[in-house]
Amino acid sequence: MRTHTLANGITIPLVGTGTNTYGKVDNSYNGELNNDFSALESAIEAGYRLIDTAIYYRNESGVGQTIKDSGIAREEFYLTTKIPEIENYVGSKELVEQTVLKSLDNLKVDYIDLYLIHKPIENKEMLKSTWEVLESFVDSGKIKSIGVSNFTLEQLEEMKSFARIKPVVNQIESNPSNWNNDLIDYLQKNRILPEAWGPLSKVTDEQQTILTKIGDKYGKNWGQVLLRYQIQRDVAVIPKSHNKKRQMLNLDLVNFNLSPEDIHIIKML
Repeated sequence: MRTHTLANGITIPLVGTGTNTYGKVDNSYNGELNNDFSALESAIEAGYRLIDTAIYYRNESGVGQTIKDSGIAREEFYLTTKIPEIENYVGSKELVEQTVLKSLDNLKVDYIDLYLIHKPIENKEMLKSTWEVLESFVDSGKIKSIGVSNFTLEQLEEMKSFARIKPVVNQIESNPSNWNNDLIDYLQKNRILPEAWGPLSKVTDEQQTILTKIGDKYGKNWGQVLLRYQIQRDVAVIPKSHNKKRQMLNLDLVNFNLSPEDIHIIKML
């Protein structure tokens, strides 16, 4: 599996699985929890080791239990979760600390590999105090890396004024409807890994046809071409599927390289 070395020297897989509909009725984001984590079980069996969850998903506990029940050593996994930006969680340093400790308890682990702020905290003082608590958990070893999600260039620049430990990841939307190229360029210049959520989302029929034609040359489907484009430009991806075959295909990205000509076509979608 292709990996990336973060600015802090820690290695992260470039392909992982999202979990925002796992363990829920009808595989729906807003569905009631039903403790059916068979999709995560099959993802782990397929070889996924970067597992991405969040407090907003309401399934940290089930994700943690499924990982524990896999019988695979904790150290084999790269586990990500995210703190909500709302005041109930970040309104004070005590609330942030309680939230992180609850995540550790839910996930049934001694440490979390990557802890993100899920969305920008607009109140600068609240953002600063939240970040300081996350930094303290890095100092204690209970969090290995910290980062953000859905932050703009301007918001990241603002963090430079107080961040003792700089964010190593910014999880953002990146797909043919919104490549987010300017932000990705900025992130890479500042040694912040761009991680694409929804990398297979919002693809039109016309775009899919073009991607399928490219894939035919490599014996790959359109989704594999799209994911390969991202990791080939050093953008991590967290596709999600409830289908075991698709999970395996989304992970099968290392035995081909897109040509410069194909990369140009995809970039222009």
